[in-house]
Amino acid sequence: MSKQINGSTPSASASLRIVRERTACILLISLSLAAVLIVPVGSAQLAPQDPATTTAAARNAALIAATQEVLKETSDVRQLSIIRPVQSSTQSRAEIERAIMKNLDEEITPADMHAAEVTLKKLGLAPPDFQYRALMVRLLTEQVAGYYEPKTRQFYLADWIDIDGQKPIMAHELTHALQDQHFNLRRFNHWPKGDSDAELAAHALIEGDATLAMAMYVASNPFRALTFLKSMGAMGITTEELDKAPRALRETLLFPYQEGMNWTRALFKQGSWSEVSQAFTTLPQSTEQILHADKYFTHEAPVKVTVPDLTSLLNARSQKSQVRGQRPARASGVQATASWKKLASDVNGEWGFYLILDEFLKSPAESRAAAAGWAGDRTAVYESPKGDVLYVSLSTWDTENDAREFFDAYVKRTELRYPGATSIDQAPDSPSPRRSKSFSTSEGSVVIQLHGLRAVILEGAPGNAASNSLIRMLTN
Repeated sequence: MSKQINGSTPSASASLRIVRERTACILLISLSLAAVLIVPVGSAQLAPQDPATTTAAARNAALIAATQEVLKETSDVRQLSIIRPVQSSTQSRAEIERAIMKNLDEEITPADMHAAEVTLKKLGLAPPDFQYRALMVRLLTEQVAGYYEPKTRQFYLADWIDIDGQKPIMAHELTHALQDQHFNLRRFNHWPKGDSDAELAAHALIEGDATLAMAMYVASNPFRALTFLKSMGAMGITTEELDKAPRALRETLLFPYQEGMNWTRALFKQGSWSEVSQAFTTLPQSTEQILHADKYFTHEAPVKVTVPDLTSLLNARSQKSQVRGQRPARASGVQATASWKKLASDVNGEWGFYLILDEFLKSPAESRAAAAGWAGDRTAVYESPKGDVLYVSLSTWDTENDAREFFDAYVKRTELRYPGATSIDQAPDSPSPRRSKSFSTSEGSVVIQLHGLRAVILEGAPGNAASNSLIRMLTN
């Protein structure tokens, strides 16, 4: 797993992206023979070795030799020539952890962290006491093992890792080195803000490619699989922090490896490694194309959806309520001088909607079916000074039947998400869509409406009147 693909303000899907992309440089997830294996920091070492043979110099020399060997074999498997040698070295646990924390502080702003945490909580994807940064630190320090760094073009391996047993992992990382030499992975370092669904799809290409190459590397010599599995067993693998992480974060972290390898295998079947290499020029545009390879082959591009900025309207409605002597809805907590702020704007994509639905439906088949008709979307998240949060989603679907299926699933999700919610009638001055459902909850109003192919969702709206105004602005 290389360290790559940075950028974007976190909204619903970008919130999930942050853990995935920042652990990519140090989480070694191996789908060897279709099994997901994770190499953690806290694992026991292999049998003690003679100190004379385990000096830093000796381990570095062994790693350099292994790197040259595995790079050549991986080059043959992946059918990408070696343009330049790959430098490698071992790092101590303290050195890797320092690098992790430095990258964490430099590349994720406090505002991004806050927006991700707020969004996950609002959608019910994380518990109310969830602390995003604390989870990040625990995950990173648990899973550290090694990484390829495009900035320095160097491969680093933890100095407590058994080199011979970890050659499949090295094959994965050195595939990233070959990708970098041929396709320039650094071009992904500054992904345009506001489309983390496409960003996740690109990441699935990069990791799916490396995972498939690693699986083929292992399959080419049966002893490699035995040595690798023996090494894994001896290390006493534990993934306690990953297992405790919110499901949506955990599954999105695994998406590029699991779904990415499935998608890359479809490309390989279509046109061997040349088809996979071509994908670095013709990038997948959405997680929909990753989940449905046929949509990538037919170039079914996502529809670009725009959502107007609702900040002014939110503040105007809040101040108008104060002038009339009406207290805003209790959930909003807005004062006359309050100022709502937009925290994030992004794209959920098919994968993001699947996770949002299934967190509460707990029926993967039903949730996947409801998200499968996705054509495009845009979300936005707003916060008031009192900490009230408004989530806005405008999506479009392939057919009206797809839109209705998503509408029904989201209504069901809402009823499960807010068990104490009260269904409320549509106000007389509200739009008249074919389908509409509104709820009053302890976190503000929730409105779900269908307008032909388009679905509009508000969660946390400050009162019915404000909801109607917001809906009109979103659908005009």
